[in-house]
Amino acid sequence: MVRAVHLLAETTIYLAAAVLAVPLTKRLGLGSTLGYLIAGVVIGPSTLGLISQVEDILAFSEFGVVLLLFMVGLELEPARLWEMRVSVFGGGGAQVAACTVVFGGAAWLFGLPPTQAAVIGAGLALSSTALAVQILGERHELALPHGRAAFSMLLFHDIAVIPMLAVVPMLGSGAEDSGRPAWMSALIALGAIAAVVLIGRFVLRLLLRLVASARSSEISIAAALLVVTGTALLMEDVGLSMALGAFLAGVLLADSPYRHELEANIQPFKGLLLGLFFIAVGMSARLALVAEQPWEVLGLVVGLVLVKCLVLFGVGRGSKLDNISSANLAITLSHGGVFAFVLFGVALESNVLSAEVVELLIVVIALSMAVTPVLFTLRDLGARLLPSAGREMERDGYEHAPVIIAGFGRFGQMVGRILAMKQIPFTALEADPTAVDFVKRYGGSIHFGDTSRLEILRAAKVEEAEVFVVAIEDVEASVATARIVRKTFPDVIVIARARNRRHVYELRDVGVEHIFRETLASSLEAARQTLLELDLPYTESYRAVRKFREYDERLLEEQYEIRDDDEMMIASAKQTAAELEALFSSDDAEERQ
Repeated sequence: MVRAVHLLAETTIYLAAAVLAVPLTKRLGLGSTLGYLIAGVVIGPSTLGLISQVEDILAFSEFGVVLLLFMVGLELEPARLWEMRVSVFGGGGAQVAACTVVFGGAAWLFGLPPTQAAVIGAGLALSSTALAVQILGERHELALPHGRAAFSMLLFHDIAVIPMLAVVPMLGSGAEDSGRPAWMSALIALGAIAAVVLIGRFVLRLLLRLVASARSSEISIAAALLVVTGTALLMEDVGLSMALGAFLAGVLLADSPYRHELEANIQPFKGLLLGLFFIAVGMSARLALVAEQPWEVLGLVVGLVLVKCLVLFGVGRGSKLDNISSANLAITLSHGGVFAFVLFGVALESNVLSAEVVELLIVVIALSMAVTPVLFTLRDLGARLLPSAGREMERDGYEHAPVIIAGFGRFGQMVGRILAMKQIPFTALEADPTAVDFVKRYGGSIHFGDTSRLEILRAAKVEEAEVFVVAIEDVEASVATARIVRKTFPDVIVIARARNRRHVYELRDVGVEHIFRETLASSLEAARQTLLELDLPYTESYRAVRKFREYDERLLEEQYEIRDDDEMMIASAKQTAAELEALFSSDDAEERQ
């Protein structure tokens, strides 16, 4: 009981620190990441000392990075990842190699042995995937040229840290022999990767289909977490990175119809654990070093950021990015990385680096991570002063799907087929897993998801769409979806399908203007054909149907005002019948004359 109370008290401290610091930094335009770092510094051992078990919290919160890598993987289909191989291993490899040589050479010149210098250089060459993706995501820049280049390099960092973690223990006097030859360890690692590929390709999709058919949001969330934890633990057990396992699982599920559902279910956990991770990073920084060696710490932070910016700018230009995109790439990855904490921790345990050197490096990396949001703020200020820079940055972005279709039954498929015929990209969302499987078998592009959930809509990037088509058959779900889209994304044009007049009125109540009754057009066309078969002239048949439609549309508007009064609606219906009869009688008289 005492332990539970203590845990609850610590949780309250974390939440209070985040709630106070993050809104302040976001209001100042510095982003949420710097707020979490500041919160960690304030409540950590170096300042108020409200939390003492920093190592335990850091180890637990690293699962936030695992969740982040899984969601990053969901954004990458295997075919697209293969297309990125040049930028991942070319640009990423060049950046890591150059930074390792520069930082390692500087450490050697400062008097450190070559082994220690090489480890320091390799660690400082890495950047934080969590920080960079968080900032780019908040600013909607992941799809821009510098965002894509940064993401490719970060993928290489995540891959490169695996051999680094394997080699560092061999360099120290504290290394332990696992009792397994190197070739066997490599074989086991490859087997684990192959197992993840096979499971992700076949078993996971079957599991997600069964979970979707249960229509239980709790089980769906549990299944999403199970996918991440299972693949992460499998990789950890064979000595690989948990983050790499989660990323690989995400890539394998990126082209599945359950991608948006997974993303929506993981998002809240990822956000909380990432925030906790940055708080833990802030707590782990021993600020006493800043007071004891202010100029040395400041010089190392400036040197780290400056060298990385220069190297990254050069790699960006070598990758055929323009000056603006190369500068943005340099700012994005100018900080130290999360995996550097892990690498230096292993180096400390293996007696490769001393405790004093590791403490200094951790402070420098933490401060460099705090500098990055500030650099972005200065960049945004410069973009406002030089609008042409901002326009150049936007011009090269990925094209997003301008149309979202919610509900992909008969009505939605007709809309989608016409858009496809005109080569207009769209994202289709369907809450019925059976319908998803059916459309998938015929090669359609569709994702599983309940569009009445805001998380699903955000995962589908509705805010970037121009038109949102509500083609859902169920009236209640249709109105719920239209309501949340109109409220949360007011700039998106909503076009809705309505089953009947009552459905029209409910859609009007939530602010939808473009409404199409699903049977109106086909019914009118059938009526026109019936008149033609009765030997009425084409013009007369066409005019009768047109006049009825005009009258019906006008009546729909008039009855909207009395839609909740049953007696008045009944009286209006009787009056309508009489008016229609009189209308067509006068029309026939005009024809005879």
